[in-house]
Amino acid sequence: MKEKKTVIVAGAGFGGLQAVKALMRDDRLEIIWIDRTNHHLFQPLLYQIASAVLSPADIAIPARSLTRNIKNVTVIMDEITGIDKEKKEVKLGERILKYDFLILALGAKTGYFGKNEWQKFTSGLKNLNDALQIRRRLLISFEEAENDPSVAAELMNYVIVGGGPTGVELAGSIAELSRRIIKNDFRNIDTSKAKITLIEAGPDLLPSFDRTLSVYTKEALLKRGVNVMLNTRVKDISKHKLTLKTLEGDKEISANIIIWAAGVEAVPITTEITNNLDRQKRILVNQFCSLGEHPEVFVIGDMAAFKNSDEKFLPGVSAVAMQQGRHVARTIRRELSGKKREPFSYVDKGNMATIGRKDAVAELFGFKLKGFIGWLAWLGVHLFYQVGFKNKLDILLTWIWSYLTFGAGVRVITDPINDYEKDE
Repeated sequence: MKEKKTVIVAGAGFGGLQAVKALMRDDRLEIIWIDRTNHHLFQPLLYQIASAVLSPADIAIPARSLTRNIKNVTVIMDEITGIDKEKKEVKLGERILKYDFLILALGAKTGYFGKNEWQKFTSGLKNLNDALQIRRRLLISFEEAENDPSVAAELMNYVIVGGGPTGVELAGSIAELSRRIIKNDFRNIDTSKAKITLIEAGPDLLPSFDRTLSVYTKEALLKRGVNVMLNTRVKDISKHKLTLKTLEGDKEISANIIIWAAGVEAVPITTEITNNLDRQKRILVNQFCSLGEHPEVFVIGDMAAFKNSDEKFLPGVSAVAMQQGRHVARTIRRELSGKKREPFSYVDKGNMATIGRKDAVAELFGFKLKGFIGWLAWLGVHLFYQVGFKNKLDILLTWIWSYLTFGAGVRVITDPINDYEKDE
């Protein structure tokens, strides 16, 4: 019997999960699945954690539960501290693991375009901790306003930077939270007067969408009371303050909470793997999603800079990561069978973003959807790609309850308000 080949899959996001699923029933392989957390996270719904609609367990599922009956998969919760491509080794602190094939799918982190000093004044939205921090800060801002209505306008002032899907969905969900869901919960303040501002550097929201959908999205947010600022760049951020460059000139605005949804960059370890990086520190890969000098090393998802047939880099979205994960798994299995590699080709199935209750925009298979139909499509797609039957059912029931009652049931603040003040 031939010795099994070892495949290390680094990352439990969409790309890593799809690679593991496509490899795990191949008895020629031993798979080691590594992530710094113990779960797969359904990132497209993070904003619903931040806006108190869903709980963390609804969108996260333990990696071990996904592979509990698969004998050739070993799950390790640890952080990769180094990679030696020549020795084919992955370092986890003092621990060293050997591999025959390596799939890097470690994702991205919030990127500030070189202005990392802005990080301490803003909240990003890339993981559960980020989402929980935003939720906690939002809920406490309402509680503090209730305690001192004289500063309610200052406390209920929120700015979101970035008009892509994350920014749009956050703005819409915060508007719904303040104007409908908790409107009758307080006695001394009117939460519907919360000021929500969405800032986008370009001329349109959702710049990757068809412009008719971008215009529709702007109008829908305006109807929900969101202040939309287009053609507006952030020049500086300090505590509770932003300096903006607009078409009319520079201006300053204040905010109690600033949420940064304007960009991402690859995780720091990419600089240790290769110098062949793009501006977002993503690793430039070849047509097979691998490194030219080390074909046994694959890089997928947000870590990878892959040029499609039109010479444009693929976007950092879950659909790309999933297709790449399945492709590199197929490549490994083909090689073990003595077959040649085939180049990766991305099939764009569309984009979607929800604006609020009964309202979303979507481009699916060439069709442009908006409003209630777009919202139904958004619900269906997100439920379909959610991992685990229990998670699908929990989310569906929560959405039905929210739809019928305008309720958001995850509004518990676990830490005393004084702890929040210390964080500030």
